[in-house]
Amino acid sequence: MIRPAVVPVLTIDGPSGSGKGTVSRLVAERLGWRLLDSGALYRAVGYAAGAAGLDLSDVEAVTRCAQSTKIRFQPSTDGHDTRVLVNGHDATDELRTETAGAAASAIASIPSVRQSLVDMQLGFRRAPGLVADGRDMGTVIFPDAAHKVFLTASAAERAKRRYKQLKEKGLSVTLSGLQREIEARDARDASRAVAPLKPAADAVLVDTTGMPIDEVVAKVLAVVQS
Repeated sequence: MIRPAVVPVLTIDGPSGSGKGTVSRLVAERLGWRLLDSGALYRAVGYAAGAAGLDLSDVEAVTRCAQSTKIRFQPSTDGHDTRVLVNGHDATDELRTETAGAAASAIASIPSVRQSLVDMQLGFRRAPGLVADGRDMGTVIFPDAAHKVFLTASAAERAKRRYKQLKEKGLSVTLSGLQREIEARDARDASRAVAPLKPAADAVLVDTTGMPIDEVVAKVLAVVQS
């Protein structure tokens, strides 16, 4: 058995809408490595808390929810997506909404919730390698990762991307509203006391503003290959 400490890890951190989810999935496919979408874990707990009618400011209740929620990832039937099952329910579509993102950001600032999810995230580190997508993968969860990338993009660019995605799903949103939400979440994530959103000191920064996805993937793969 290969010890987890020697399994290679590529961390891809960045703010919401920077493209890290799509890039991480494509890079993991190219490398043949496992994929960890850490944001989905927080969204899943936020979703479970909401489904249970919990007040997200109730630290003890939300922590118990994080400890008891069963989260499972499984490939979609077409192999191009990953479905997220929360307590046996396929909550993939619900987890992609701005409401779920806001809930995830809120509970991510609770130290006891973050700690309850640490062991789960570390458990994804298995051969042949792991691509870890999140906000603190390179700074907190896998500080010893051999390869680290921090993706970013302007708030306006990220709002346009989210607007396009949500409109394609038939959701009623406004570009200005999305940009305000993104800027508010950026400020919240960057200023929280526990694991604030910031690049690891040894991370390679990639600004994806106006950059085609294939070019971003190539830049990230070059970090691993170098």
